[in-house]
Amino acid sequence: MIQGSIVALVTPMFDNGDVDKDSLRKLVEFHIEQGTDAIVAMGTTGESATLDEEEHLDVVKSVVDYAAGRLPIIAGTGANSTSEAIALTTAAKGVGADACLLVTPYYNKPTQEGLYLHYKAIAEAVDIPQILYNVPGRTACDMLPETIGRLAKIENIVGVKEATGDLSRVSVIRNLCGDDFAIYTGDDASSCEFCLLGGNGTITVSGNVAPRLVHEMITAAINGDRETSTSIDANLTGLHTQLFIQSNPIPVKWAVAEMGLMSKGIRLPLTWLTEECFEEVRTAMQQACVL
Repeated sequence: MIQGSIVALVTPMFDNGDVDKDSLRKLVEFHIEQGTDAIVAMGTTGESATLDEEEHLDVVKSVVDYAAGRLPIIAGTGANSTSEAIALTTAAKGVGADACLLVTPYYNKPTQEGLYLHYKAIAEAVDIPQILYNVPGRTACDMLPETIGRLAKIENIVGVKEATGDLSRVSVIRNLCGDDFAIYTGDDASSCEFCLLGGNGTITVSGNVAPRLVHEMITAAINGDRETSTSIDANLTGLHTQLFIQSNPIPVKWAVAEMGLMSKGIRLPLTWLTEECFEEVRTAMQQACVL
């Protein structure tokens, strides 16, 4: 089971929006050095919505190649079309991803039965560990714990990223899915408590900026060390808030660029962080001792 601090990696870009491969390599090395437990390539934070399929898979392959087996690489391969999700998941397996993260279909609002059949079809089509991803705030679709419980019975569906911020779901999903099913949070602000309640880790935005602290905090929380985990998390609360002051990944890309780790590029319809937000994000970075 993959567990711990799993960084939802930003995709570095030049001013014109082209992917900056040199910075991408630098980021992978940075996370390995800082103790990040795994990387998600081409998730929401990686701007998967605005890269075409060729670019998407090239980023996944590059991250896999740069990591060279030193930590697991999870590819974001979800789509609101089942056939497209199968194609992306098949391709991600082909370039060496260790697992895939599949967001619930967005915009078309499937029923719970539709969600079950969607994920079942992908799991049956591609033999790779698959992690469900529930983020109703972005998709207008909430995959209920009961549906997750049904899907957990499929052998290669191995976990869920539960990004509702509802801490009560940890125990509900655990009871439905058993101890061998991984439960990750996608909500940085509640990630410490989520793991203290029995979660297996976080798929984190804050970890892009403070990977060492997030790794140490999540490790302590998984081990049930409330005092240590909450003490570390106190230094991260600013990041958990300010990295969402504008739509993710706008603030986190500015922060990573401010650290000198990548160029200042983002793709429309997202735009670079507005200047009036600079000081708030910078203060949060100073609180986390990364500036």
